[in-house]
Amino acid sequence: MRTRGAVIRQAPGTYEVVDLELDSPRSGELTVKMVASGLCHSDDHIASGDHGVGRYPICGGHEGAGIVVEVGPNTEGWSEGDHVVFSFLAACGRCRWCASGIQNLCDNGAAIMTGSRPGETSSYRMSLDGQPVAQTCGLSTFSEYTTVSTLSAVKVDKHLPLDALCLLGCGVGTGWGAAVNSAQVYPGQTVIVMGVGGIGINAVQGASHAGAAHVIAVDPVAFKRDSALKLGATHAVATMEEATDIARSFTNGQGADSAIVTVGVTTGEHVAQAFSSIRKAGTCVVTGLGKMTDVGIPVSLMELTLYQKRIQGSLFGASNPTADIPWMINLYTSGKLELDGLITNRYSLDQINNGFADMHAGRNLRGIITF
Repeated sequence: MRTRGAVIRQAPGTYEVVDLELDSPRSGELTVKMVASGLCHSDDHIASGDHGVGRYPICGGHEGAGIVVEVGPNTEGWSEGDHVVFSFLAACGRCRWCASGIQNLCDNGAAIMTGSRPGETSSYRMSLDGQPVAQTCGLSTFSEYTTVSTLSAVKVDKHLPLDALCLLGCGVGTGWGAAVNSAQVYPGQTVIVMGVGGIGINAVQGASHAGAAHVIAVDPVAFKRDSALKLGATHAVATMEEATDIARSFTNGQGADSAIVTVGVTTGEHVAQAFSSIRKAGTCVVTGLGKMTDVGIPVSLMELTLYQKRIQGSLFGASNPTADIPWMINLYTSGKLELDGLITNRYSLDQINNGFADMHAGRNLRGIITF
């Protein structure tokens, strides 16, 4: 079938909306009519070239939700009309990591930026003028229709709003899980969240849900600080220096129990600042992404060892998407997790670059494309 999708032809570059050819679903695949897609900074990393991909052109988008319009042959448990939220990390359920309850580290993750079908490096579901087009994370939610593996789809109730639920496919789970799973926030603790965009605002929600007594949001943009205060932050400041001083004032000079780095383009210096803000045996969680070629974190090895501090990476909030997406839906429907209020602006597919411009300007917590 034909579909319109936003592609990057080379990096650095900008998204261009083009007409694409889309394969019908094979066994174990679904074709989905998209309802909404989040505009995540990770997709901008592809456009900037900070993150390499398997091939160009690539159709972007990895945070989305839609309605199944075709089910591949011999694909049990799925029907036309099913509503789905995508997980940007496909979970096979069988590898060592899935079997250990660590679906976010599923072996399928090794291939998410190749753009081809998993295990088939020469098989692509999309094409442009007869040439293969890669799919971001095997999804390409920046397309009116997309064909995906069932391993990337989580079925949801049809009465729920898919424009809000699309955020569960990356931003909400990544931020919320960074606090609850990776930082392991406990009631009464002091937490710093560094960067309050589409990921950080949900780390604020997660830390608040976990019972932190003090949630200190850090962002240079006043709009984001104000938003953080509405969604669980007890304090909101512009710099890490201010946040560190506040954390120490509550902890007898020790520092925060944890600091969560959710900066859009993360550097080693950001991690070092967060590392310096935490107490002995504290945790610095890093979930923001930077350039693939950047290496090194300027921290004191003596402080790392003698203060027994921990630097913890966090992918998709260390979550199990097939379990945690339904869990977060329950939190949403019970009024304990904000989703609707995270959507600052809505864009058409043709306005995709306006959406990313607003992201860079700090005007969005999360912008979404609606189809």
